[in-house]
Amino acid sequence: MKRIAILGSTGSIGTQALDVIKAHPESFELEVITAHSNAGLLVQQALEFKPNAVVIVREDLYEQVREALQGEDIKVYAGSKALCSVVEMGTVDMVLTAMVGYAGLLPTIRTIKAGKQIALANKETLVVAGQLITDLAKEHGVNIYPVDSEHSAIFQCLAGEFHNPIEKIILTASGGPFRGYKAAELEKVTKAQALKHPNWDMGAKITIDSASLMNKGLEVIEAKWLFGLRNEQIDVVVHPQSIIHSLVQFEDGSIKAQLGLPDMKLPIQYALGYPQRLKSDFPRFSFLDYPQLTFEQPDLETFRNLQLAYEAMAKGGNMPCILNAANEVAVSAFLRDEVSFLGMSDMIESCLAKVAYIANPSYEDYVSTDGEARALAMECKCK
Repeated sequence: MKRIAILGSTGSIGTQALDVIKAHPESFELEVITAHSNAGLLVQQALEFKPNAVVIVREDLYEQVREALQGEDIKVYAGSKALCSVVEMGTVDMVLTAMVGYAGLLPTIRTIKAGKQIALANKETLVVAGQLITDLAKEHGVNIYPVDSEHSAIFQCLAGEFHNPIEKIILTASGGPFRGYKAAELEKVTKAQALKHPNWDMGAKITIDSASLMNKGLEVIEAKWLFGLRNEQIDVVVHPQSIIHSLVQFEDGSIKAQLGLPDMKLPIQYALGYPQRLKSDFPRFSFLDYPQLTFEQPDLETFRNLQLAYEAMAKGGNMPCILNAANEVAVSAFLRDEVSFLGMSDMIESCLAKVAYIANPSYEDYVSTDGEARALAMECKCK
């Protein structure tokens, strides 16, 4: 029985993780759930699953949550400090970090220092501070199990192969709703169009990232740290059907791939249940339903975000932190109709060129870099 804490239980990954836990009461017990501001859903989840504790990050919503759970044997906390503290509870065995963006960095650090195992759905943590996080995980003997479908696929392909050197990995990308578009066609696309992903049902931020290929760029950087790879060992191929979730090529030329229908519950369940493969009733893939699986090169000239991510990874230091911060501001602005789809790349590129470069950043450097990049991105948005 693994006792699970879910940071970000009201988001897309968090709600699906709760479905997995509900389906396997013999394997999992829910200890902690947290939300940033969705107090209503957090309360509903708490009443159904009866966790030990809940955290609402927005402190102005504390009374609402506390009153709704009055009479229940559930501890209620509020604030970002409480979010970092609950991961240290002695009753927690594994923490699923399902928060979105830079906000997941500090809770992940605290989780590692507390010696808890991590199911990582917050890719930004490794994008921003990959060296820091991997060094800490080694120091504290903490395993990081990937939840992103692509990284879960790589992890699954490596089962039984950890002694065999990787030649390269190939991350697959659906291409998003604008696959095949040229720059002129992207100039006037709307957020409503960008939010209609052809294969996956995800939160707004990651859906926009997928449409711009920034999500794949972030995944490239995440893969570097998760699997200890050199930059040149990571390829991206566009695979519109989203059936092959990623591939590993070994030094003898053999390639292993992990296949399945696009359903995030599978990688979530694999991470939570590892090393066991728990039985599921998820829909099954059939080759007869997909007689053609196709592949193509990503268009780095039109979808500049992926190229920007490669460049940030190549330079290293705090550049990926700058990339991530600028992108979070850019996506937020796009969702508020304050910047165009192509304008997001302009904002990010400007920040990468202007924010001070630090070759070997400390945690404090990451914090200051994130703030500086966000401030500069806001200025770019206002022009």
